[in-house]
Amino acid sequence: MTSNAHASGRRAVKAVIPAAGLATRFLPATKAVPKELLPVVDRPVLQYIVEEAAAAGLTDVLLVTGRGKTSMVDHFDRRPDVEDRLEKKGDLERLAAVRRTSELADIYTVRQGEALGLGHAVGTAAAHVGDQPFAVLLGDEFVELDKPLLPAMIDLQARTGGIVLALGEVKPEETSRYGIASVEPSDLADDAVEVTGLVEKPAPDEAPSNLAVLGRYILPASIFEAIATTKPGSGGEIQLTDAMAQLLADGVPVHAIVYRGHRYDTGMPLGYLQTVVMLAAARDDLGEEFRSWLAEFVAGGAKG
Repeated sequence: MTSNAHASGRRAVKAVIPAAGLATRFLPATKAVPKELLPVVDRPVLQYIVEEAAAAGLTDVLLVTGRGKTSMVDHFDRRPDVEDRLEKKGDLERLAAVRRTSELADIYTVRQGEALGLGHAVGTAAAHVGDQPFAVLLGDEFVELDKPLLPAMIDLQARTGGIVLALGEVKPEETSRYGIASVEPSDLADDAVEVTGLVEKPAPDEAPSNLAVLGRYILPASIFEAIATTKPGSGGEIQLTDAMAQLLADGVPVHAIVYRGHRYDTGMPLGYLQTVVMLAAARDDLGEEFRSWLAEFVAGGAKG
């Protein structure tokens, strides 16, 4: 490995969002509609994620897509016909919301021909990303906009030049559902830790901590070479965790920010429904009425 392969100082300016999965847990809804476009009140999941990236200064966004996913790109296109109709109706609030989707970021796409794992999906971004550090945002989770995670991760990665992960505390009995990190204290930033190892889905009595890897990564460009030499692992897929473990073994520093805010996880139907309810309840325009109805619904034995 060359001496500048994990040089510090450069900041990530591009984001990669792997979004080529089949979302079998949401079938038949996702047979024709990508899960990334499932609505959370009036915005699709993917828009929340692009908004999170844009708010952190990552306005160059690459979507790694698959068959039947072109509608994800369409969502961020201009729609002059819709805008014209809203303008004529005087619906300036919705007009601004529609226009905003095309102004958030520059959206690019690359196709992942086969769903061969997260590592493979990230590897398809090599030509677009080039030799600079970049962010990876998984397409089914996002965080509170007023409690951002990415800025601290980007700052830390610019200092270390290595890998920066996001970790969140989970209940000890839930460790078998996540990748779990073994960590040591770090004084590089608030809530920063040094990652000394990663264990995939350990049993609670074998877990090195209760800190789970969340779906946000800041990676150096050297990850692409590691991915290219990573052999298929779990499920015959090329795992990003295996490629990161290779860089860790090669001496690349790996740190993490422990996130204390709320993470909305829409990857499973239950988490998706919880996200819809939480964000609807927090809305200025319909939250009060929705919370009132919800309280009555629950008090009535949830019969409707």
